[in-house]
Amino acid sequence: MIDKLAALAYFAGWRIVRVLPHKWAYGLFEKLAKYLVKRDGKGVARLRSNLSRIKPGLSEADMDALLRQAMSSYLRYWCDTFRIQDWSASQIQESVTLTRGELLLDPMREGRGVVIALPHSGNWDHAGAYFCSLGIPLVTVAERLKPEALFQRFLRYRQAMGFEVLAIDSRSFATLIKRALEKRLIALVADRDLSASGIDVNFFGFPARMPAGPALLAIKTGIPLVVAHVSYTQNGIHIEFTSVDVSEDGSESERVAQMTQRMASLFEKGIAAHPQDWHMLQRIWTDGDFKENS
Repeated sequence: MIDKLAALAYFAGWRIVRVLPHKWAYGLFEKLAKYLVKRDGKGVARLRSNLSRIKPGLSEADMDALLRQAMSSYLRYWCDTFRIQDWSASQIQESVTLTRGELLLDPMREGRGVVIALPHSGNWDHAGAYFCSLGIPLVTVAERLKPEALFQRFLRYRQAMGFEVLAIDSRSFATLIKRALEKRLIALVADRDLSASGIDVNFFGFPARMPAGPALLAIKTGIPLVVAHVSYTQNGIHIEFTSVDVSEDGSESERVAQMTQRMASLFEKGIAAHPQDWHMLQRIWTDGDFKENS
């Protein structure tokens, strides 16, 4: 019953935010960001802790300022998410700028698939909507949310923008292989995987785990692996693409580990340049106070 009531409240809020004037909607979410920082709940505390690792040495005042910017960016993500389904294709396209977009667009024009790996930065749904608006078929995966009604709502929302969304299960990787060979764009948010199958990486000088999927897809299908970093601009988002070299030496598991570390290092570069847009309110490192049960 609690889950059902929470879902109903969420859906009601989603509906209201869609119809509010632009200034009112974003003003409301900015106030909510300030409230959440002041309340300093578990997610905000984790974000502060994460930011302290990517920006060590900041004074308390500077860290407080960065935290406020990060929560403002995070709530902007949610406001965008609620409203983007009502944007026109031209509005979406005009709100996106690219650096080295040819790393994605050229292979797609040549009839090849591409694996895009992203951190939890900026608005990845906005980026996906942009490429779908260009007629590029996009496939991604999603963890099942609770309650189930909320998961189904997000599923329909992304499908309406043109995404094919696969639930993470034992069959999803085989389907991704098939879609890659069908010359699709495979987009995977890939800066966190604390499961036993996660690949150990060095991330900002500390141990973390990230998913093997992006590197493994590139190795098994021969399609390019590209890191995309999404950051906010005044009027939308900017996406910067960087190619990840495919390892040729060693066993498959060694090659996956090498490529995943390269991916992690590129994530570092983008996140360090735009720390306020990294929406990581969960545990990501695996040492110290970031231990398994934290």
